[in-house]
Amino acid sequence: MKMLLSRDVIAARVQEMGRQIAADYQGREPHLVGVLKGACPFVTDLARSIELPLTMDFIALSSYGAATKSSGEVKLVKDLDQGLEGRDLLVVEDIVDTGLTLNYLLNVLRARGPRTLKVAALLSKPSRRLVQVGVDYIGFTIEDLFVVGYGLDYNEKYRNLADIVVYGG
Repeated sequence: MKMLLSRDVIAARVQEMGRQIAADYQGREPHLVGVLKGACPFVTDLARSIELPLTMDFIALSSYGAATKSSGEVKLVKDLDQGLEGRDLLVVEDIVDTGLTLNYLLNVLRARGPRTLKVAALLSKPSRRLVQVGVDYIGFTIEDLFVVGYGLDYNEKYRNLADIVVYGG
């Protein structure tokens, strides 16, 4: 496996994103919605870098299974524990690839009446977009590579890697 982003580069960028989010949400209390399982390390580190009162919840969607490409079919695996009406919502994603999963999720969340709805993604692959979705905070834009580490997996493996690496199969 080839290194793409080291743990130090990731940590520095997540801190920068946290400072920007704190500035943008000044005077408000963002409600972070982490998308399980991949965003777990990212949402945790990001939350610690946002120097504001905030709340967190988690949602789980599935569109990959054991494949390295999205199936295009999205299903809700775990719903939120808290209501969203009138809240300043920040969806925290590990990676935005085709946009299908995020588009589905945003439509579900919009229907629940948040005051604001923004997206923070650690990684973005714009060359793979099938649906255009807005991402307000992007950690890194990457090429069309299959990557693992820092929460990203292949068949539930490699999530525990501190670095993000290109998976070679």
